[in-house]
Amino acid sequence: MPDTASPKRPPLMSLDEALARLLAQATPLLASERVSTFDADGRVLAQDVVSALTVPPKDNSAMDGYAVRAADCAQPGTVLPVAQRIPAGSVGSALAAGTAARIFTGAPIPDGADAVVMQEDTTAQEAAGQDAAFGSVRIDAAPAPGQWVRRAGEDVAHGDVVLRRGERLTPAALGLAASVGMDSLLVARRPRVALLSTGDELAMPGEVAPQDMKPGAIYNSNRFFMRALLHRLGCEVSDLGIVPDNRQATVDALQRAAQSNDLIVTTGGVSVGEEDHIRAAVQALGQLDLWSVAMKPGKPFAYGRIGTAHIAGLPGNPVSSFMTFLVLVRPFLLALQGATRVAPQPLPVRADFDWLRADRRREFLRARRNDAGGLDLYPNQSSGVLTSTVWSDGVIDTPAGHTFKAGDTVEFIPFSALLA
Repeated sequence: MPDTASPKRPPLMSLDEALARLLAQATPLLASERVSTFDADGRVLAQDVVSALTVPPKDNSAMDGYAVRAADCAQPGTVLPVAQRIPAGSVGSALAAGTAARIFTGAPIPDGADAVVMQEDTTAQEAAGQDAAFGSVRIDAAPAPGQWVRRAGEDVAHGDVVLRRGERLTPAALGLAASVGMDSLLVARRPRVALLSTGDELAMPGEVAPQDMKPGAIYNSNRFFMRALLHRLGCEVSDLGIVPDNRQATVDALQRAAQSNDLIVTTGGVSVGEEDHIRAAVQALGQLDLWSVAMKPGKPFAYGRIGTAHIAGLPGNPVSSFMTFLVLVRPFLLALQGATRVAPQPLPVRADFDWLRADRRREFLRARRNDAGGLDLYPNQSSGVLTSTVWSDGVIDTPAGHTFKAGDTVEFIPFSALLA
């Protein structure tokens, strides 16, 4: 009798292997552009930022108080005449022995002074008949040399590389760039990404009222969070909307998207069902690999090329689509921009629940921190429960075949690191 057994499915690919394969295809975009430092948040640097100055340029005061020679007030209670006043932005004269200078935070330390006594450790005095123009001050706490003095160059030295090519810019990085005089920065150009959803069951909020939804119809939630995720990664998004479950319509949409985009992201239609047309459409236009990735939620993932455009096909279930984007597409998009760090580092956190159901796939459990510093689990880990992604503030990266008990340390990836 002929062998009528169905063909064996290929073994599940590990997530690490899938990510490595994907990143191997992510040749950084060659184009770059210069943008205002004000507008560079989230962009990836295309050129090192080298400081043309020293920061701070001169020793300066870390406190409001009095600049002194420490040897002149080695005993608490010493009274010194105040010979000058040095606000930030001005330069004082050399400090004469046996005198103090009123000084403010950020003001340069005058030559001759070697310490600052903060205002709270002094008592201002007015001495009748005293020659000092600014009265006198009693030093109530004897200072040590160097006290409350910020040294020249302790932040940045001339010629330092303060930000490196491939860094993704943060608000703090923009401040650092500005501190060395950079009013504009050379960054990788934004990736152009086409987004499309497939499925005759999909409807758009606002177009169909809830009470008018047809049996089997669902609102297209994927389209909303995918657009937001892409924008957060600095992409220029072309939203192609919902493509019906029709092969020719799918071919036409993909062909149009491939002409002007670096990446096409699809949700749904990447399985092998009769109404899943992404696979056949991409193969008709280019080439496609369909991977069964050993991750949960999420398993079917497609990667391919149509001309010069990459394509990433994500599953249709919303949580599966959400997680495969975060762990596979997000690193790919950062790598396209030349980023040197594309994956967040998990944090060791205590689990406050038992997880005794080992899975053969690497599992991302939706959880959130509690007031005791541990993690609580969302009770329903189904791939269709989108409420879990709002209730949670991150995921526990759980190796395949792994269980743990309350009190064990687990690897937690905050959404704040994945959604930035």
